[in-house]
Amino acid sequence: MKTFLSPLTPEQENECLQKMKRGDLEAKKELTLRNMRLVAHVAKKYQNSDEDMEDLISIGTIGLIKAISTYKEDYGSRLATYAARCIDNELLMHFRAKKKTSREVSLYEPIGTDKEGNQICLLDIATVDEPDVVEQLEMDRQTRKVLELVPGVLGEREYFIIRNRYGLFGAKPMTQREIASALGISRSYVSRIEKKALEKLKKGFMESGGGA
Repeated sequence: MKTFLSPLTPEQENECLQKMKRGDLEAKKELTLRNMRLVAHVAKKYQNSDEDMEDLISIGTIGLIKAISTYKEDYGSRLATYAARCIDNELLMHFRAKKKTSREVSLYEPIGTDKEGNQICLLDIATVDEPDVVEQLEMDRQTRKVLELVPGVLGEREYFIIRNRYGLFGAKPMTQREIASALGISRSYVSRIEKKALEKLKKGFMESGGGA
């Protein structure tokens, strides 16, 4: 197998990420080249499949490029951790697609081994409907952003209604009728306040750049 460049130090990686944000394509290329060793490491997991290792690395590289393009520091993990998941996800999607287009392939045909050395087959992949890692992380990020806005954006009554309607911050979910009874107001009034509060959260979310 070809020799890959050594990984960047955390400082070098952060510098490249900042340059890439400013549109520096060379920085993006550098991040890709310096993480190719990670692609090869993840691809080794599937080296017992009938795929050529070079092909696996090519497929994994697509996942790496996606990771570099979508990574944000507030994901709470280093680029390598996030990229490893994206690379693995890209390879899994490849094998799922291959299974769908090749009916002769047995569901029990081994395609590689997991980290513990256990053999995995197409059935293991085909029966697990995993969400796209990138999409899931982005959804989690947006959810956290909305929750951060709740206490500051909403008034006292709006906060009470949203918190209890959706079971936020440890509260038990309640119906509009139950909240109306607790506040001594009509259910329709609760509904109007809830709608207004959700609109305020949506506006605050967009203004904070949460959808970017």
